[in-house]
Amino acid sequence: MFIVFILLILAVVIIANIKIVPQAHAYVIERLGTYSGTWNVGLHVMIPFIDRIAKRVTLKEQVVDFAPQPVITKDNVTMQIDTVVYFQITDPKLYAYGVELPMSAIENLTATTLRNIIGDMELDESLTSRDVINTKMRSILDEATDPWGIKVNRVELKNIIPPAGIREAMEKQMKAERERREAILRAEGEKKSAILVAEGEKAAAILAAEAEKESRILKAEAEKESAIRIAEGEAQAILSVQEATASGIKMLNEAAPQTAVLTLKSLEAFQKVADGKATKIIIPSEIQGIAGLAAGLKEVIEENK
Repeated sequence: MFIVFILLILAVVIIANIKIVPQAHAYVIERLGTYSGTWNVGLHVMIPFIDRIAKRVTLKEQVVDFAPQPVITKDNVTMQIDTVVYFQITDPKLYAYGVELPMSAIENLTATTLRNIIGDMELDESLTSRDVINTKMRSILDEATDPWGIKVNRVELKNIIPPAGIREAMEKQMKAERERREAILRAEGEKKSAILVAEGEKAAAILAAEAEKESRILKAEAEKESAIRIAEGEAQAILSVQEATASGIKMLNEAAPQTAVLTLKSLEAFQKVADGKATKIIIPSEIQGIAGLAAGLKEVIEENK
């Protein structure tokens, strides 16, 4: 019975000394108070009452947000700046034995490094040089924490809080700058609007002039066509009259008229020529003699009646 009890105690002790290291973790082991080794992921067995786990270390990237620190710039402006540090433990042994209270050490190192960097900058430069400050701090912290088994991956300035008076002045400056930009934009808009209006009026004037020109050209062409048509009509009328006259003469020639008939026709022609408007008409002697003969014949005919 005693042996069973002893065996049971040994089994419990052995089981208690079986350790499983999870993923992304490491255990620092000491044997009789001296560093023995580092356990990585997997199953491990300690020697009872001789080995012990000195420190459990996580190998994941960690983030620490430090409280705002008072910092004085080169132009004697006191600001409050809080930082965020991203770090990772790369050597569990150095992390366990390199420094006491590693987080406090990183916080103090961050504060002193930030004061040194900001102390060489003026207010405006510090407000616009976040990337430069972040890069310098990461480089300095990474180099300083190497003996502690810590790698600083990134440092970010979370907030930069100037004094109340500085913030009010900056707000006024920003307001004035916004008003200046607004005035410039308004002036540019009015300028563009005036240019567009002028260009529109110019285009309208050009179009009106072109329309007037085209109207005059069309009117002139229409008058020209009308004149051509009138001239063609008059020419056609003259041609028709000439053709009628020629046709009449031809018919007279074919009819072989007597001298008396020709004389009468000549008189009729002179009558039309006179038409009550001529003041003097010269009649050839041949026509006068024939006219007298015609008058005598008319008297004889009337007496016989």
